[in-house]
Amino acid sequence: MAAATGQGAAARKGRAKGSGLLSDYAVLPGVFDEMVDGNGRPRPHWTAFIAHLEELGPAEISRRFEVADRSLRDSGVFYRVYDQADGGERPWPLSHVPLILSVDEWKSLSKGLVQRARLLEAVLQDAYGPGRLVTDGVLPATAIAGCPEFLRPMVGLKPVGGRHLRIYAVDLGRGPDGKWWVLGDRAQAPSGAGYAIENRLALSRALPDIYRSLQVERLAPFFQAFRAGLAELVQREDPRLCLLTPGSLNETYFEHAYLARYLGFLLVEGGDLTVRDGNLYIRTVAGLKRADAVLRRLDGDFADPLELNARSQIGVPGLVDALRHNSLVMANSLGSGLIESRAMMSFLPALGGALLGEGLELPNVATWWCGQPAEREVVRDNLERLAIAAAFGSRLPGRQETGALLGAGLDADGRKAMLDLIDRRGVDVVGQEIVKLSTMPVWNKGRLEPRPFILRVFVAATHDGWQVMPGGFCRLSDDRDARALTMQQGGSSADVWVLAGAPVPATTLLPPPDRMPIRRAAGVLPSRAADNMFWLGRYLERAEATLRLVRALTGRLGDTGSTADRVGHRIVALLEAEGAVPVGLAFTNPIAAAEATLGNRQLPGAVPVLVENAKRTASVIRDRLSPDAWRVLIETEALFAGKEPIRVEGDAFERANAALTMIAAFSGLAQENMNRSMGWRFLELGRRIERGIGIAMVVRHFGVPEASARWLDILLELADSQMTYRTRYIVAAARPQVIDLVVLDPGNPRSLAYQVNEIADHLALLPGLDDGGLVSQPVRIARRLQTQLLTADAAAVSLTDVAGVESQLMALSNEIAQRYFTHRSLPGVSWDGLG
Repeated sequence: MAAATGQGAAARKGRAKGSGLLSDYAVLPGVFDEMVDGNGRPRPHWTAFIAHLEELGPAEISRRFEVADRSLRDSGVFYRVYDQADGGERPWPLSHVPLILSVDEWKSLSKGLVQRARLLEAVLQDAYGPGRLVTDGVLPATAIAGCPEFLRPMVGLKPVGGRHLRIYAVDLGRGPDGKWWVLGDRAQAPSGAGYAIENRLALSRALPDIYRSLQVERLAPFFQAFRAGLAELVQREDPRLCLLTPGSLNETYFEHAYLARYLGFLLVEGGDLTVRDGNLYIRTVAGLKRADAVLRRLDGDFADPLELNARSQIGVPGLVDALRHNSLVMANSLGSGLIESRAMMSFLPALGGALLGEGLELPNVATWWCGQPAEREVVRDNLERLAIAAAFGSRLPGRQETGALLGAGLDADGRKAMLDLIDRRGVDVVGQEIVKLSTMPVWNKGRLEPRPFILRVFVAATHDGWQVMPGGFCRLSDDRDARALTMQQGGSSADVWVLAGAPVPATTLLPPPDRMPIRRAAGVLPSRAADNMFWLGRYLERAEATLRLVRALTGRLGDTGSTADRVGHRIVALLEAEGAVPVGLAFTNPIAAAEATLGNRQLPGAVPVLVENAKRTASVIRDRLSPDAWRVLIETEALFAGKEPIRVEGDAFERANAALTMIAAFSGLAQENMNRSMGWRFLELGRRIERGIGIAMVVRHFGVPEASARWLDILLELADSQMTYRTRYIVAAARPQVIDLVVLDPGNPRSLAYQVNEIADHLALLPGLDDGGLVSQPVRIARRLQTQLLTADAAAVSLTDVAGVESQLMALSNEIAQRYFTHRSLPGVSWDGLG
C-alpha cells in the first residue's frame, strides 16, 4: 500500500503545472519528457507553441487537426501492412503535435550525426577496400563476413565520387538523463524522408499561423542539396536520375512515387532497366535511354540476380557490371547495408578512435555481440536486464517475430531456449541495453498525453560535405509501451520542427528563373508505365460499358412483353460474356444480374473488380496522375465498398449512375488536365480500343438486321447517342441511320469510326517506324480500319463486318503490347542510339 501511495505521489509530481491543456498532462516517473521539465513546467522552446494552442482551444485544435488528416487522405498518402487480406493499404497515421527542438540542441545533434556518417563511410571504405580493420585485429572478420548484407562482388569496386553513402538515416532515442542515443543506423535504402515532407505539408496547412510564427527550419534545402550532389557526379549536361523501387507492393511505395516526383527523378522498377556494354538503360516506348544515377530503394542483395541473389525477380541483371564500369552513380552503393547490423554497433565506439581518432559525440545504445566469448558471458549473466536481438537482420534464428525480445519477459522454457541459442549460435545474437525512451505530447480525445517515440533523422552527402535534414519524423507508440515502434505493428508518425530563431527564407527545389531552361517534353516514358496507362484506360472504359448495360437492364421498369424479355436476355448474355454475371443466370431476374455485376468480387468482369483493377494499375503509376485523378479513383472504389444489397431495380440504377458520374469525372480530368504526353496517349489508346470493342459488341447484339425500334433504342442508349439521333431524325430508330451514327460517323465521339480515327492519330505521334522506314504493324491495322469504315455503306454493313472490326481492334491491342510494352516484335529496331 505504501508503494502504491509513493507511485501516486510521483505521478502527481510529474503532472504539468498550470491550467488548460497542460493541467492533465501526466509525465511518467523517471522518464524525460520533451515538452515539460521534471517539475512539470513547459520547456522554453515549447512555450510559444503551447500558448498558440491555448488560444485556439480544444474544439478549434481538433478541427485544425482534421484538416491535416484530410490533406493526407486527399493526397492518397498510405503505407502497406504485410500479410493483410485486404491488400494492406493503411492511411498514413499522423500524430498532429510536432516534436519541437531548439536551434542550439539541433546544432549539437547535427555535429554528432555528421561524425557518425563520416565513421560509417570509413567503415564501408575499408570493408570493401583494403580490409585493414580485420587484418589489424580491430574488427573480427566474422562481424563482416557473417552479415548477409556484405556483398563480396562489390569488394574492390570504388563508387563514382568515392562515397558509398549518399543518404543515411539514424534512429535516435533520448534517455532519462536527457542525452540522445543512437538506436539504429539505416543505409540500405533508408525510408521516411518522403513521409517527413508529407507530415510537414499536412501540419503546416493545418497550423499555418503557428508554423510561420515559430520560424521553423525548411526541409527543401536538404533535398535540393542532395539532388545537386547526385547530379554533379554525372558527366552529362542533362543527367537522367532514377529512383529504383521494388514495386507497388512494397510497404513504402507511396513514398517512392512521391519522392520521385518531388526530386524530379524517374520512378523505375527492375524490369524497366537493362544493362548493355556496362551501361544502364531504361526501356522506354522510344527505345533504350541512358540512366545516369539511381537512388536505390530495394535491398542490395536483390539488385542483380546474375551476381547477387539469383532468386531475385525485382533486380536488374548486370547491375553490378555497370557499377564495375563506373558508368553509374548509385545511392547508396550495393552492400552498404553492412553497417546496419547490430553486431557492427557493438564495435563503433572503438572504431571511432581507430578510424577518426575521435570519441563518439553521439553514442549508440550499449550492445554486446555474442560472437565473442567475454561479451557472450555478459549477455548470459544479465539476460533479465537486456533486450535480445538478431545480430544480422531483423529475426533471431528460429523465431518468426521481428525486433528484440526482452529477457525479463521470457518464461523458464524461453530462457532456457535463449541461453541454448546463445551457446550454439552466439554469432547471430546481440544483447542490448534497454532504453527508457523519452516522451512527447500527442493529441488524444481533446487532450495532450505523453507517448514514447523514436526520432529518425537523415544525413546526405552534398557538394559541401555532409548535410543534416533540419527535422525528420518521429514514430510514436500507441500507448506508453515503447517496445513496438514500427509502422508495421501500429503506432503513428509526427513531424519535427527545428526552431531557427530567426526568419526562415522560403526555399524551393526549383532552379531560379534566370537559370531554368524552357522545356515542353515530359521526359522518357518507361514501357511498364505505358503498359499501365494503357490498361488503366481499358479497365475504366470496360467498367463504364458494363455500368451502361446495368442501367439499360434496370432502367425500363415499365417495359413488359416478349420484346422486353428478349432485350433482357440479350443484356444478361452480354454481361455473361463479359464475366460480370454467373453463367446460366436467368435473364428474367434483373435484380440478381444487377447485384452480381455491381457487388460480386469473384467475377472478373464485375464492376467492383474492374474498378479495383483500375485503381491497382493506377497505383503503380501514381507519380503520373494528379491528386484529383487519384482521388476520383479512390471515391469510385468506395462506391462499391460495404453497400446495402440491391433490393429493387431502382437501387441498381442509382448506383450505376453514381459510378458513371465518377468515371466521367476521371475522363474529364484526363482530357482537360493531363499534358498531351506519351503517357496520356497510351491512356487514350487503351480507352479508344476498349470503347471500340465494346461498341462493336453491342452492335452485334442489338444491331441485327431484324432489329426492332426498341432494340435500336437500346443500342443508342448503350452507345450514349440517343440525343444525337433524336436531333437528326424525328422518326423512330431505323437500322441504317443507327448504324451510320454508331458505327460510321467520324464526328460522333461514341462511334466506332471515331475511335479508330483517334487510335490512328495517337499511333502517328508515337515512335512508329520500323528499321528501314516501314510503317509499323499497329499503324497498318489502324489505317486499314480507317479506310474500311470510311468507305462503308451504312445499309450494307453486316454483323460479320462489325465482328471483323472487333477482331482487328483486339489484334491491334496485342500489337501495341508487343511493340511498346514487351518489345518482342523489335528485332530490327534502332534503339535511338541508346541515348
